[in-house]
Amino acid sequence: MSRARGPSRSDEEDDLDDAEDDEEAAEPPRRRRPLSPRRSRDSRRGPPRRWRGPADGEDEEEDEEEVRDPPPTWRGSGPRKRFPVFWRARDSLYFEPLVGLAIIVVLLVSLFAYTGNWPPVYVVESNSMQHGSSDVLGLINTGDLVLAQKVSTTGITTYVVGLTTGYSTYGEYGDVLLYYPNGDTGATPIIHRAILYLQWNAGAPPGGGSYSAPELANLPCGGPNAVYATPGTPGNCGATDLTGALELFHIGWRSATVNISDLSAPALGGHSGYLTMGDGNVNCSGSGSACTGEPDQGGASVPQISTLVEPGWIIGVARGMVPWFGALKLLLVGNTVDVPAQSWQFLGLTIAGVILLAFGIHFALRVEGIETPLRKEEDEETRAAHEESESREDRPTHHWFRSSRRSREEEDEEDELEPAPTHSHRSPATERARATIPARRGRPRPKVRRPARHRRDDDL
Repeated sequence: MSRARGPSRSDEEDDLDDAEDDEEAAEPPRRRRPLSPRRSRDSRRGPPRRWRGPADGEDEEEDEEEVRDPPPTWRGSGPRKRFPVFWRARDSLYFEPLVGLAIIVVLLVSLFAYTGNWPPVYVVESNSMQHGSSDVLGLINTGDLVLAQKVSTTGITTYVVGLTTGYSTYGEYGDVLLYYPNGDTGATPIIHRAILYLQWNAGAPPGGGSYSAPELANLPCGGPNAVYATPGTPGNCGATDLTGALELFHIGWRSATVNISDLSAPALGGHSGYLTMGDGNVNCSGSGSACTGEPDQGGASVPQISTLVEPGWIIGVARGMVPWFGALKLLLVGNTVDVPAQSWQFLGLTIAGVILLAFGIHFALRVEGIETPLRKEEDEETRAAHEESESREDRPTHHWFRSSRRSREEEDEEDELEPAPTHSHRSPATERARATIPARRGRPRPKVRRPARHRRDDDL
């Protein structure tokens, strides 16, 4: 009875296996390259990035940053980078109208604080204050705006007092008053110059009384240089208890004579007040004859404009003027007959100059003045991004893209250039055999180990 024998190996087969083992030991095994984080199995394919040639000269890091956060483009399809927006008031469409309204409000408030009156300005509607028919700058002409400042009675200077002190306004001595005629607040205010202040002295009998003119006390009376005369008064040069006539000489720019024929007439009103007259209310009948002034209180029985102006009727004293712009109001109401032709010319030139000045200030501030640092930095970044996008769009429109994952050939080349790890467990003979084998490009050819052939019982 024979015992079963397992497969036996001959000496030739053992030698063949030893030769194969030596060949495998001589050929260095292929080192497995560790997976990079980018080639990790759990990681996704990165976004495609734009191909760049060697002429661009940009490194890999800049390319990766460009892929992760592309700059804003104006005409391209890429995402835009949003810059922080700092709101400016002047970016609004209502900026200019609101600024204009604010300027008007501030101006009116300032004028009210200065004059103490509301409204603070009044339009001259007649030529009673003009020195002639033409517009003279610095004088009160038709169509001017006059500021009426509220002052006390002691702050008003008449023509007669200004004649001795040298105080003058708007081309003549004394102050210009704005008052309501006869105290009627519903009537149109009058803008005339204060000539003399008359003080009423009430008499004992009903309706009796007289006037006194203390401002005339120290002025020359009689003679060629006389300033006044009081016919009907003893000596014709009295300053108190005046019951007859009153004459004032060399008044105004026309050197007119102002005559009050009867101081006891109802035209004066029987009360204290200012004798007023317009600078232009002068009647000169001939070329060589003397001119006669027409005061507001002229006439024997009925006053021409008003009785003597009481302090309570006075709105204010002219303390400032804006020429020509009141003509726009007269144009709207259709009362431009007395407006001088030069006023329209000056008004047109002034409006054109104001518009040009406003545009100049606007553009000067827009370029240099009111830019905030944050907004200026934002504008510069946006401009730089816009220029960069335009320079890119000028290149050829056909672009080549490549995957962020490198090709296998590049990986194999990097594997060959990488140094071998120092912690190798190969024997010195294996390392020497590996050093003698020339490096090959590309992926190595796979080796399949053949299984050893077992002897069969039939071969024995």
